[in-house]
Amino acid sequence: VQLQASGGGLVQAGGSLRLSCAASGRTFSTYSLGWFRQVPGKAREFVAAITVSGGRGVYADSVEGRFTISRDHAKNTVYLQMNSLQVEDTAIYYCAATSRTYALSVINYDYWGQGTEVTVSS
Repeated sequence: VQLQASGGGLVQAGGSLRLSCAASGRTFSTYSLGWFRQVPGKAREFVAAITVSGGRGVYADSVEGRFTISRDHAKNTVYLQMNSLQVEDTAIYYCAATSRTYALSVINYDYWGQGTEVTVSS
């Protein structure tokens, strides 16, 4: 599976962005998907994950209620809708795929996209 993330950019605090991650490969529908983020000098951290069947998703406490993960099997794409953005959300965002039911840890993901940068200004 190859993943290509896009949609990052510069936004003011309180604004919204939608990240997309397009996947190639016929097995996309068999993978659970996740979004992570990383700030220079810090470890990559979990943001959200969604299972093969979709549904509500699982979220880090820091983004619960503000971010929504979703997937479109027909388009082989996973999305991260980010609302009420805060300066603390500034990071490079990565999408990832796992063969597990779902996973919250970096180590449990098998494939990674290249990252898209999100900058939130005050």
